[in-house]
Amino acid sequence: AALKAGAGLAEHARAMLAEAQAAEEIARQGASVPAGRVRVAAPMSFGVTNVAPLIADFLVAYPAVEVELHLSDARVDIVAEGFDVALRIADLPDSSLRARRLCQIEAHLVAAPAYLEAHGTPRHPSDLADHRLLGYTNLTGPWRFRGKDGSDISIKAQGPLSANSGDALMPSLLKGLGIARLPAFILGDGIATGRLVPLLSDWAPSPVNLHLLTPPSALRPARVEALIEFLADRLRD
Repeated sequence: AALKAGAGLAEHARAMLAEAQAAEEIARQGASVPAGRVRVAAPMSFGVTNVAPLIADFLVAYPAVEVELHLSDARVDIVAEGFDVALRIADLPDSSLRARRLCQIEAHLVAAPAYLEAHGTPRHPSDLADHRLLGYTNLTGPWRFRGKDGSDISIKAQGPLSANSGDALMPSLLKGLGIARLPAFILGDGIATGRLVPLLSDWAPSPVNLHLLTPPSALRPARVEALIEFLADRLRD
């Protein structure tokens, strides 16, 4: 309890310091053009495919701003590590952070044709218990599916490989070593080109939301506010 209380006080102190610094910067900047450095955290694969191109567009629109983009599939402590903005694909636990839901991330259950030829095609989520599954550990918990009749089924992913990077699953997936449930931004054009086959089309994987997180302080420098609104506008549903 003492450790938890101490951590809470430390987070409160960091938040107060950040708010004081933001207030000082806002007063100093006045009506000037947004300028200075913004620290952004994002998941690795999503950061490369979706966030980095938007950062490039943002830097064109705001040439006086500098962005430090930190890409990692590990969950960062935004306040302790001094990030101004974070993008997170997950169901969020209760937190003092300010969160804005931007959109749902589409996911697909897929396998390579070679796997289906060797092991057969599942027709129902319960069939997956007899298949080799490749686990994407960033999507925590069991695989959940919802039928058209509203029924829910959960399956624990077990198989030859699990990883906290969906990109790391792709070589094994394409070689026909198992079935995976992955976000569309990782699968790329695999379905369109026929290298991957979508499965259980009548059973939609439970969606995962993309959130934009910021520290609890309500005061933000103009450069941070500008990037938040830019990302929210581009990534919103």
